[in-house]
Amino acid sequence: QVQLVESGGGLVQAGGSLRLSCAASGSIFSINDMGWYRQAPGNQRELVAAITSGGSTKYADSVKGRFAISRDNAKNTVYLQMNSLKPEDTAVYYCYALIVRTSGSSREHWGQGTQVTVSS
Repeated sequence: QVQLVESGGGLVQAGGSLRLSCAASGSIFSINDMGWYRQAPGNQRELVAAITSGGSTKYADSVKGRFAISRDNAKNTVYLQMNSLKPEDTAVYYCYALIVRTSGSSREHWGQGTQVTVSS
């Protein structure tokens, strides 16, 4: 009964910007860590950015200084602002959230994925 819906992906030229959004809905009591992974065909999934409930952040070295993760706890939403995009950023981006449901159970949930394509 909990789902994460992603939006904001698309096609952009190198050097451009995109902002991804991921909104959680359902029987949610609280949300702990949230973040973003990405995966390109033939490549391993990699952690792009993560943010704790207290606002502490972590980034992959490849995106430091270019991407910024943030969250709006009132909206149960996590964002990924992507600037100075490079062709190597092309991938499907997946959001995740560690969610405590109203029943008391805790589980990691994943979004459906959104395609980001950066042209050169």
